[in-house]
Amino acid sequence: EKSQVLVGDVTHFFDKIQVCVVRVRKTLKVGDVLHFKGKATDFSQKLVSMQIDHKPVDVAVKDQEIGLKVKKQVYVGDEIFIDQGL
Repeated sequence: EKSQVLVGDVTHFFDKIQVCVVRVRKTLKVGDVLHFKGKATDFSQKLVSMQIDHKPVDVAVKDQEIGLKVKKQVYVGDEIFIDQGL
């Protein structure tokens, strides 16, 4: 049974560069598969890279804000989950 863990939510989206800002609620690492979910949003993508203050990081922890590139449009308030289990 797949369980989804809420790991963050979108606070900004810059459509020209396809980058969103995420307020982190639970530790995220490069390589995690993120599931973006909202009223108009439902897709997954692998976390390939993220930045804090324009510097690349491999791990982000609760209450940090990260920037990451997304393959589709997201919206402020969208929630981000990690699929865990099978």
